[in-house]
Amino acid sequence: MWRLVPPKLGRLSRSLKLAALGSLLVLMVMHSPSLLASWQRNELADRRFLQLNKCPACFGTSWCRRFLNGQVVFEAWGRLRLLDFLNVKNVYFAQYGEPREGGRRRVVLKRLGSQRELAQLDQSICKRATGRPRCDLLQAMPRTEFARLNGDVRLLTPEAVEGWSDLVHCPSQRLLDRLVRRYAETKDSGSFLLRNLKDSERMQLLLTLAFNPEPLVLQSFPSDEGWPFAKYLGACGRMVAVNYVGEELWSFFNAPWEKRVDLAWQLMEIAEQLTNNDFEFALYLLDVSFDNFAVGPRDGKVIIVDAENVLVADKRLIRQNKPENWDVWYESKFDDCDKEACLSFSKEILCARVTVDHNYYAVCQNLLYRHATWRGTSGGLLHDPPSEIAKDGRLEALLDECANPKKRYGRFQAAKELREYLAQLSNNVR
Repeated sequence: MWRLVPPKLGRLSRSLKLAALGSLLVLMVMHSPSLLASWQRNELADRRFLQLNKCPACFGTSWCRRFLNGQVVFEAWGRLRLLDFLNVKNVYFAQYGEPREGGRRRVVLKRLGSQRELAQLDQSICKRATGRPRCDLLQAMPRTEFARLNGDVRLLTPEAVEGWSDLVHCPSQRLLDRLVRRYAETKDSGSFLLRNLKDSERMQLLLTLAFNPEPLVLQSFPSDEGWPFAKYLGACGRMVAVNYVGEELWSFFNAPWEKRVDLAWQLMEIAEQLTNNDFEFALYLLDVSFDNFAVGPRDGKVIIVDAENVLVADKRLIRQNKPENWDVWYESKFDDCDKEACLSFSKEILCARVTVDHNYYAVCQNLLYRHATWRGTSGGLLHDPPSEIAKDGRLEALLDECANPKKRYGRFQAAKELREYLAQLSNNVR
């Protein structure tokens, strides 16, 4: 029932990276001809590099024309495949341009998983379809659970996908209708009827939902409507494109105090928006670290750039079904674990209560609290406040109560007062 979440795998230590870079230099010398070819070739126009051949065991095709026409190109070092062994998370930076617009803009490309995770996905599909670890994915997909909704199936229902990923750990019909209606990898988006999608599109939707639902989070809760997520652009094969937001939040850890206060206020506002909104969907962040947020270079806006682990609870459904203790406020338990950016929570409780403080807890404990630690550095984003603020003691008291409350339901009140206090400080320093 309870889950203790450590940071994601693939975050290598600096010493390992330095050793890897040394090995890379040797490899670069040994492979200089292939290195030059890799630099000159636009692999983002290569169908096999995009793994388009694996569709419908892929994430979509809406951006294939742009990729195959050469409108998307890697930035500098991203062209070197020798660097891929350092890129465990399979995230790339690229430039995209429309011929009519002129100029280019930066985009982020994601394979939505490591090479190992993607290989495991292929093996699981093949084993379910053929009993063997290797197969033709095109032939195998219609023989898996991803094809269970092919044909004349009207709706995507909770019974079909419940528990497949964090996004649909406890899905309501209202949430699933929203996912289908806003699904961007079809020409006929806008309808909640599943039967309006082609069979290949249904399989892509279900595979994305099970493997890494981040694209569906970005599509269903788009930045254009004020949600604090990166903008989804499209996909081709197993490459997803999202808008580049800016530098990661960690880059601002030692920014001027005024900037850090503003960022902290925005983080608390995000926690509030995802918890309480007019749509009555609670979006709980299950993985919160400095790497999962970025800051816009022009507007300074904080945006969530990793939305794989987001659990969505439908408050309307909870009120309707009235599970046990549904109307009792739930206060997350502080966990002083020995790992960086870990959280303790119960998905079952998040799905069964209307009033939950999880997002406040996650932001305070992992980003703002004085004991928040990331990359071996502790102190939280609001470390080393000006002497007058430190002497006053109010900020430290609110952060302590928000992260590790001493009073019953103390975090709810502390989070409210912290948002107001940070807003006041922001106005004072501007």
